[in-house]
Amino acid sequence: MTNSLVTFMITDSLPDLLVQMAQIPFMERGKLSAYTFKDRAHPAAPYFKLQRWEHGQNVTRYIPAEQVPLLEAALAGHAQFQALVEQYAQAVIARTREQLAAVDPKKKSRPARRPSSVWHRSRKSRR
Repeated sequence: MTNSLVTFMITDSLPDLLVQMAQIPFMERGKLSAYTFKDRAHPAAPYFKLQRWEHGQNVTRYIPAEQVPLLEAALAGHAQFQALVEQYAQAVIARTREQLAAVDPKKKSRPARRPSSVWHRSRKSRR
């Protein structure tokens, strides 16, 4: 593919990615875990907890069973959002790299040379 075609495809897909991000109805961060207490006399329905890192600490929230389906959808929404963000970042990075590659290579600056001086002596001649 030519660079201009790739640029067009990247630029064209960026608004689509933003629209897809905006259409995610629910998001939540963390990991949902189900657990039971084995030492209880009557086996009960599982308990649920949501764990996430917040401000450098592990935060746990206990979740009622009736909220689990919505929370699972919210966790999936966050995972989808993260995937779309990664796609967006990759597209912008690719566009940036194309722009950098398009800079005329003849205009690259060469490192400055030290001026040679009559007074400049090498170490061998200083003895």
